[in-house]
Amino acid sequence: MATTTVMQSILGSSVAYGAAGKNRSQMKLRSTVPASYAVSSYLRVRSMAEDGQKKQPTTVTTASKNPQPAEAPSPPPPSTKFSDVFAFSGPAPERINGRLAMVGFVAALAVELSKGQDVFAQISSGSGVPLFIGTSVLLSVASLVPLLKGVTVESKSNGIMTSDAELWNGRLAMLGLVALAFTEYVTGTTLV
Repeated sequence: MATTTVMQSILGSSVAYGAAGKNRSQMKLRSTVPASYAVSSYLRVRSMAEDGQKKQPTTVTTASKNPQPAEAPSPPPPSTKFSDVFAFSGPAPERINGRLAMVGFVAALAVELSKGQDVFAQISSGSGVPLFIGTSVLLSVASLVPLLKGVTVESKSNGIMTSDAELWNGRLAMLGLVALAFTEYVTGTTLV
């Protein structure tokens, strides 16, 4: 109700038909009406009359009560070029490193609990090197195949297992692995 009164007062004033002989094609309605009463705050006034000419009919357009949301343009398909996938800001490097860090962090803690060896003793013994290389190759290939086919990680994530959660878990695992090695180096003993 209050919006209608404000619109009528603006349409009746010289502002709507052009102040000082200048037409305004679009203006924003400003009022002191609470937002809960206002339907739309945009008003488009269109006039065909020029200065000194006979006034012609005016077209007034206001936004509807339930405007349809504009469809967002679909993003371009992801690049499947090897150089784009492995670019610094590409999808592969951080994902692959994060996945390897998650596996490495859990494996390092598991070996510490079972054998009592710290991270440096695990690396220097060399017994886990073939397992590390095999796991690295397997996870890298499994991560690259969908990316090179043009499938994005975001398109396959839903619920709790989202692509952002995987990135953050990978980042935390990278930090955890470095913190584990640093703590064991400073203290000289195993953490667990």
